[in-house]
Amino acid sequence: MNPVLVVHGGAVRIVDKDQKEPVRQGIIRAATVGYNILREGGSAVDAVESAVTVLEDDPEFNAGFGSVLNTDGEVEMDASIMNGKDLSAGAVSAVRCVANPIKLARLVMEKTPHCFLTDQGAAKFAAAMGIPEVPGKQLVTERNIKLLAKEKHEKDAQKLDCQKNLGTVGAVALDCRGNVAYATSTGGIVNKMVGRVGDTPCIGSGGYADNDIGAVSTTGHGESIMKVNLARLALFHMEQGKTLEEAADISLGYMKSKLKGLGGVILVSKAGDWAVKWTSASMPWAAVKDGKLHSGIYLDDTSITDLP
Repeated sequence: MNPVLVVHGGAVRIVDKDQKEPVRQGIIRAATVGYNILREGGSAVDAVESAVTVLEDDPEFNAGFGSVLNTDGEVEMDASIMNGKDLSAGAVSAVRCVANPIKLARLVMEKTPHCFLTDQGAAKFAAAMGIPEVPGKQLVTERNIKLLAKEKHEKDAQKLDCQKNLGTVGAVALDCRGNVAYATSTGGIVNKMVGRVGDTPCIGSGGYADNDIGAVSTTGHGESIMKVNLARLALFHMEQGKTLEEAADISLGYMKSKLKGLGGVILVSKAGDWAVKWTSASMPWAAVKDGKLHSGIYLDDTSITDLP
C-alpha cells in the first residue's frame, strides 16, 4: 500500500498577505514531517500526531501556540485522534498549559480505558503522564491579544461566528499496512465562553477513522459541524459508494444549507485516494502521495512539486 498523508490548517475567510507564505510553508513542513514517517514504515497514528504537532508549534495556526483566546483572554484547547485499525480514540477539551494537546489526546487513547478527558481531569492526567506544564501566558501571542480586542468591539459577534472563527488544524493518513488515522486540534473560536467546547474533540464531528472506509478531519464552525456529525457524515456517503469529492461536497453542502455553517474536510480512503474540500474562502492544505507534494490555500492556487 502506498502511504498517503493530507493536512489542513483550518477553513478561514481569508489569509492575510503577510501570513500567506508562512502559512504555506507551515503546512508543507507538517505534511513533509508526517509523510516521512510513513515513508519510513511508520504508522498512520504516528504520522498524523507528528504532523499536527508541527502545526500546534507554529503560531500561524489556531492550535497549540497559536490558539485564539476565550473571553477571559486565556487559551483553552481541544484535540482528538483516532486509529482506524480498531476504532480506538482519544480526546481532550478545555485544556490549558499544555503545548501539544494532540499528544495528550493520544495518551488518553493508549493509556486509559476512556476516550475523552476534560479540563482539570485532563490536566491531572497530563501531570501523571509527565507532560510538562507550560505557563498559560507562553501560549498567548500578541496577534491573538489584538484579535480578541477587535472581536470584543465587534457588534453582533455571535452572528459573525459562523463566518469568522473557523480555524483548526488536522491530518489524515494511510500507512503501508493499510491502516488509517486522523488527528485534529484547535484553540476554538475567538472570544468564546469559558469552557466552550467545539467539534474538534468530538469523535464523528472533528474527525473519524475506520480502516473499512477511510479517515476524515474537519474544520469550520464547530457548532454547525457537531449538529451534522460532519466527519462521520462524509464517511457515510463514502460507504454508500460516493467518490471522496462527492462525499465531501454533499456533506459540506448539507451543513451549509441546513445551518449556513462553513467549513472544510480532508479525506483519505482505504484505497489511498484523497480529497480536500471547503466552503469557506480559503483552507491551507497539503497532501503527499508517491513522493508528490500537492498544496494550496485558495481554490485556484494548487501547486504540485516533488518531495525532497
